[in-house]
Amino acid sequence: MTEPQLARAAALLARLDAIGRNLEASGHALALLGLGSVGLEMERIDAYSDLDFFAIVEPGFKQHYIDNLEWMAAAPIAYAFRNTGDGYKLLYTDDIFCEFAVFEPQELAHIPFAAGRIVWQRPSFDAQLAIPVCSASPAGEASVEWLVGEAVTNLYVGLCRYLRGEKLSAARFIQQYAVDRVLDLTPRIEAAQPGRADSFTPERRFEQRFPVTAAALPSMVLGYDRSPASALAILVWLEAHFPVNAALAALVRRLAQQAHD
Repeated sequence: MTEPQLARAAALLARLDAIGRNLEASGHALALLGLGSVGLEMERIDAYSDLDFFAIVEPGFKQHYIDNLEWMAAAPIAYAFRNTGDGYKLLYTDDIFCEFAVFEPQELAHIPFAAGRIVWQRPSFDAQLAIPVCSASPAGEASVEWLVGEAVTNLYVGLCRYLRGEKLSAARFIQQYAVDRVLDLTPRIEAAQPGRADSFTPERRFEQRFPVTAAALPSMVLGYDRSPASALAILVWLEAHFPVNAALAALVRRLAQQAHD
């Protein structure tokens, strides 16, 4: 990393440590669990990283820590938005961004999350509670037939939306939903290169892990006005690697041609 990147990484970790000290002083916190690049994947931290973490608090005090963010005042807060029932997205005035949630110990066994790093803990806290029990459902559980079927039918629906003038909806179905299935199918045809997989967001580091398929993505994600061409590129990729229903493939091509005309 460059010197500015090293400084940024140091600032992020120092801020997380400061949040840990605030939790310790707050009276009813049990632990601070760093996730992602500030958790067990610290080799990934760079100038564009943010702070992802769980604050674990005593039973009965979750709402108190959600309603009162004094423990987050390790620096002046520029913006805080409660994005879930459990936590916030928050920006400090020095541009350090956080995504965090507050949980009580008994909740952790029912929450899918990646293993993290305990930044701070009360001596009495059972560190085993910070080890995930409930994992995200991997795409590998879905059959190839299901994934291909979802992808091709998304192309069909998207093209119908496009021809109806619903270009935004078309882009979602073709360039997002169908592409998501491409990402799920890729490990079936391409060996992953070294890199951290993300069970929750498979698009993370996709270019590093699957460079061959990644090279085809620009033709699949062409933008708001070019969903028909994107659909054809996705269809060609699917047909090159998997059995695709001929009737549905022909219909997708007819609709794409109709949109082009």
